[in-house]
Amino acid sequence: MPALMGSGTDVTASDPTRFTDSGFLSDYARLKPTPWGEGIECWRDPHLDAKQYHKILISRMVVMLKPGQQKGIDPTDLKTLTDYFHGALVKALKPQMPVVEKPGRGVVVMRVALTNLVPTGVAESVAGTLVPYGFIAEAGSGVATGRPAGSTPYLGETGMEMQFRDGVSGAVLGECRDTEIGRKYAADLDAGAAGAAQTWASGYLNSFQSWSYAKNAFDKWASLTAQRIAELRGVKPG
Repeated sequence: MPALMGSGTDVTASDPTRFTDSGFLSDYARLKPTPWGEGIECWRDPHLDAKQYHKILISRMVVMLKPGQQKGIDPTDLKTLTDYFHGALVKALKPQMPVVEKPGRGVVVMRVALTNLVPTGVAESVAGTLVPYGFIAEAGSGVATGRPAGSTPYLGETGMEMQFRDGVSGAVLGECRDTEIGRKYAADLDAGAAGAAQTWASGYLNSFQSWSYAKNAFDKWASLTAQRIAELRGVKPG
């Protein structure tokens, strides 16, 4: 079943209306949508020579939630989530470059903040995904309210802001942000009925756990980050 369903990363979608401005990054005004990031906004130093960086340090993640969010989240869950995201990044990046513990020459320092965490409403999510396309009225609700197609309020959301610095000077090399929300079915029906059904099935499996959509987003971000760094360095992502 897992091989048939895939990783489940296609059951989250970027929502620019929910991008955060937590103060973690240096300049939000210069962030722009990317052609490669599936909705992610980024900026990079136009003089960046990524090939001079051959190691990466992933700093300890910080959590900067919206007002009122932290009260409803178990601290144990936060540790589980940050540990999972860190592990996903290490797994994605390690094949192309060593993940180190100290900054230095040739090291790019990655800083990550989780800035938005809303767990899945499990009961509502399971009820809403039991039958594919069963909630016909919701099919257009995402678009009508400014949310991505296929999304519903109870499927959870997670946001991150990411910064890359030089391991010696500390100069900012690049910055990104994104907020991903869960969706019940394929927003892009160009993939055909099979693709839409796969997204629904993956979504149904993910609806049983409060943070599964967050983990899907982490997997997506880790994969895209590794692919983009490899592209800039002119190497294979691994």
